[in-house]
Amino acid sequence: MTLIRGHIIALDPTDKQATYFAKACGVARLAYNWALDNWQKQYQADKTYRDECLKNGIEIDETKLNKPSQGKLRKQLNSIKRQQFPFMLEVTKCSPQLAIMQLGDAFKRFFKGESKYPQFRKKGTHDRFSLSKRPI
Repeated sequence: MTLIRGHIIALDPTDKQATYFAKACGVARLAYNWALDNWQKQYQADKTYRDECLKNGIEIDETKLNKPSQGKLRKQLNSIKRQQFPFMLEVTKCSPQLAIMQLGDAFKRFFKGESKYPQFRKKGTHDRFSLSKRPI
């Protein structure tokens, strides 16, 4: 049995800190939604490829499959964020990285049948971001 500890701490941030928190929440939401969208596109591309192979009686070439994962999506985001999302650099790197890791965990729970399919996050609804001491 695993024991998970968490702390909920009420914060009274200054205006500058509140702005930073809002940016971090926005970056986490964007990263999560970007990763979910790309996960769905990659999964659909794999499904289309598999269906075409089965339809035409061709053996599936495993090297042509994307096999989406949170690790691959984190690397993809890191490779494009400086050009496409430069504002992500204004907040801690944990914000987008941990959001994508949370999406990976959500998919693990979904495939185990423990939860529903992950949904896109909406602004203003349970806004959050995470920080971690563990290596990313």
